[in-house]
Amino acid sequence: MRALPGHRTQSEIDEQTVLGAAYVRSLMRSQLRAGLTAFAVLALVVVTLPLVFAALRNATVVWAVLGFGVYPPLVLTAWWYVRRAERNERDFARLVRGR
Repeated sequence: MRALPGHRTQSEIDEQTVLGAAYVRSLMRSQLRAGLTAFAVLALVVVTLPLVFAALRNATVVWAVLGFGVYPPLVLTAWWYVRRAERNERDFARLVRGR
């Protein structure tokens, strides 16, 4: 009786073979890439804020920028990161199951 392809992948991971380690490293690398991308976007927003505030010099406009110009990119970045991480995990689970 032949083992199912997904079972073979799962056993490679469970037995911590070289191939199983490569699968896990691949997942970790894709998750790290998504995390670093989200961090870079957030760092870019945070680093440019003092420059924007210095150029505005108006407290009302500064609060408007904080409320409407900063939070949407933060929320969109968080949304993108969660979707990307879930997709990476879903792809990994499909690989393990053999689909």
